[in-house]
Amino acid sequence: MLTDPIADFLTRIRNACRARKERVDIPYSKLKERLANVMIREGYIQDITTVGEGVERKIRLGLIYGTDHKSVITGLERRSKPSLRVYVGAAEAPRVRGGLGVSILSTPNGLITDREARAQKVGGEVLCAVW
Repeated sequence: MLTDPIADFLTRIRNACRARKERVDIPYSKLKERLANVMIREGYIQDITTVGEGVERKIRLGLIYGTDHKSVITGLERRSKPSLRVYVGAAEAPRVRGGLGVSILSTPNGLITDREARAQKVGGEVLCAVW
């Protein structure tokens, strides 16, 4: 059992990017799948497929690399932790690297980026930052 599945999700992606892997398998959960879909929408991940069934189900993510074989993802950071939750209002949604990255928030409208949170005027828990 993992204490923080989102931190594990981010660490697996970070490690796969550093090892220059084309794909990475992550244990399945609905939250991780939605988090991956936000990252696809923002252009950090190529594709997502679900592999296996039942307890053995996994999420397989396709990672994106540039022409110089450097990963599109240069950094991943967990912001809200199980021991210290971070909640923000719509106006305080944090910008990452001056707008070059995104913060992913868990809101009543689902998982959205900081830009979408400001546009929809909704706050929530800041899960992570990707740049």
